[in-house]
Amino acid sequence: MIVDDSISLREMISGMLSRSGVDVISVGDGIEALKQIEQIKQLDLVVLDIVMPNMNGYELCRHIKKNPKTQNVPVVMCSSKSEEFDRYWGIKQGADAYISKPFHPEELLSTIKQLLRK
Repeated sequence: MIVDDSISLREMISGMLSRSGVDVISVGDGIEALKQIEQIKQLDLVVLDIVMPNMNGYELCRHIKKNPKTQNVPVVMCSSKSEEFDRYWGIKQGADAYISKPFHPEELLSTIKQLLRK
């Protein structure tokens, strides 16, 4: 699942993952993500932005990690917030990886593949 309020970034990441054989669900904010998560039978990984309307990525990550159904789902935070504190806080919320924007698509793809193998 890709959760980002930027349509162009969602399309870019979705396209990259689809070409790699990954099925992708794409949503624009944390509230929409939670609704989709409730309907999905199996969720393998979430890539999320931090700065989003309605519910930020930190809050969404906490919801994912507290839910028994999704607590073991890897979360990759992908954000323009690139200070060391932002990375620390993301990992503290339960994120399994933190990638700063702008990023190299190969870096994101490699991180996702590594987390999916676990």
